Amino acid sequence: MPRRFILFLFLFFAAPALVAPPAAAKPLDLRLVLAVDCSYSVDSTEFRLQMQGIAEAFRSQALARAIEQGTHRRIAVLLMQWSNESSQIVAVPWTVITERADALAFARQVAAAPRLTAEGGTSLSSALLFAGELLGQNADARRRVVDISADGRNNTGHEVAKVRDLLVGRGITVNGLAIENEVANLRRYFARRVVGGDGFFVVAAKNYQAYAEAIQRKLIMEISGPPLS
Repeated sequence: MPRRFILFLFLFFAAPALVAPPAAAKPLDLRLVLAVDCSYSVDSTEFRLQMQGIAEAFRSQALARAIEQGTHRRIAVLLMQWSNESSQIVAVPWTVITERADALAFARQVAAAPRLTAEGGTSLSSALLFAGELLGQNADARRRVVDISADGRNNTGHEVAKVRDLLVGRGITVNGLAIENEVANLRRYFARRVVGGDGFFVVAAKNYQAYAEAIQRKLIMEISGPPLS
């Protein structure tokens, strides 16, 4: 195993103690990181369509009902932006949502969020690593999920499948939203290399205009959780 990847493993497993999310006052059904692609391939219009799509999803009655049907009726969600190996940033911090008013407040923050990351390559692997650090090892949630969207393949940073496997090994589920405006059948790449964990899945959007419908459907599936066996 290369020395660089050994160092990467050490940093990955050591980092959560430093950046773990604050414990919720009450148990949660879900801790969810929304990881939004801000790489070179995403122009300003496409970035705004992502923000608007997520905001619309959190304004929907269907999403509110999904939260209400949970065991604890509480989730925590965070929005991060990412591009290359060195560019990941929290755009909207951890927000606990217990009722529709909380969801609407989160939607307002998302809709107003500016593009904060430097434009660069597509490092799905670095985005997953950062998301894993944000989720930490906090035991206040029944499930921990990374919801990562992208319109291209990993082209910089560590091998994405290895990072995915590390997250899955820590009990984190990775779900994907493949935006297929530039790469045909990107969903297949996501299925092989990016997603994993308990109840994982991929949703595809044929372009950014279809993003809003896809992200709402995906979020409701994530909040509802995998079916009980």
